[in-house]
Amino acid sequence: MIQVTSLKTLLLFSSFAIFCSSTNAIAAQQLPDPDGKPADMSKPVQVYILLGQSNMLGAGKIKGGDGSLEHAVKEKNLYPYLVDDSGNWTQRQDVRNVRVMGSGDGGSREFNNEWMTIKGGKIGPEFGIGHHVGEATDAPVMILKSCIGNRALGWDLLPPGSEGFEFTDAKGVTWVHPAYKGSPEKWKKGEEPKKIGWYAGMQYDGDIARAKKVLEDLNKYYPDAKGYEVAGFFWWQGDRDSRSAALSDRYEQNLVQLIKTLRKDFDAPNAEFVCASLGQTEQGATDGGGKILNAMQAVDGKSGKYPDFKGNVSSVYTHPLSKGGSSGGHYSGNSETYMNVGEAMGKAMVDLQK
Repeated sequence: MIQVTSLKTLLLFSSFAIFCSSTNAIAAQQLPDPDGKPADMSKPVQVYILLGQSNMLGAGKIKGGDGSLEHAVKEKNLYPYLVDDSGNWTQRQDVRNVRVMGSGDGGSREFNNEWMTIKGGKIGPEFGIGHHVGEATDAPVMILKSCIGNRALGWDLLPPGSEGFEFTDAKGVTWVHPAYKGSPEKWKKGEEPKKIGWYAGMQYDGDIARAKKVLEDLNKYYPDAKGYEVAGFFWWQGDRDSRSAALSDRYEQNLVQLIKTLRKDFDAPNAEFVCASLGQTEQGATDGGGKILNAMQAVDGKSGKYPDFKGNVSSVYTHPLSKGGSSGGHYSGNSETYMNVGEAMGKAMVDLQK
């Protein structure tokens, strides 16, 4: 007879006994508990920058019934590395969790600056990401999230260097979409554009500036740090673009420009890039979400379409990992969706770096 001596033992035993075929669940079982030890502080901090819109921002419930993180861990025995022997949330002493946010190129508000542990009322994919990349290196790690919801890659997040384009809609009307710094969002061809108080790429400029501000004050966010390296980028976005025939059609070209520009802006030419599709979109879909999924799979280094991305860009197909709902509805706040996608993205990053 097996005697269960602690809540942690019960969780581990039950998790092992319940077989789940999804790769993210297998990855979760392979992750050990944090050992509580600090990283090797003689090495530069490995910074992973998380960008996107509400998907990346995260809306997974921590407390509550079915769909909450507490329910997933304590009732369904998932993600056992998140709790210790006493059933308390674990804390990684080698991974800092930092989140800043602001609208456009305006000011910055700090939401997180602590060792990676579950706190607050909502989670995003950062925990699955952080535990995977933290486990894969003995160097200090920082998860740095800078994003806000309801932003389009083809407009608010348009990276520098992006060109404008024309798009003819289903009614035969041709619209002009601006290049980086252009305004307004679109106008009919032949008409004079009237600028508004927003420009193409304004959110990109703000998100990048806020992330750089954190890195300029590194010791405030990672005590005793001896410099840093931007090791990788994570991108989970696309909901707003999926609602526009023009922007979803242009997504692949904008995504390629984003990858190249991020590496240039952070002086990180070798930093790996991982993106994730919208959870509700199935393979073969032909709507806006399907176009975005196709774009992400096209930039994946394994596709062969972009030789420069071979071995350094990866895409995660999230539909099998999602627990229902849609990106527009924040996946009904189901924490398992955010954990599953985060784990898959983190594992994809580690695989690239191998």
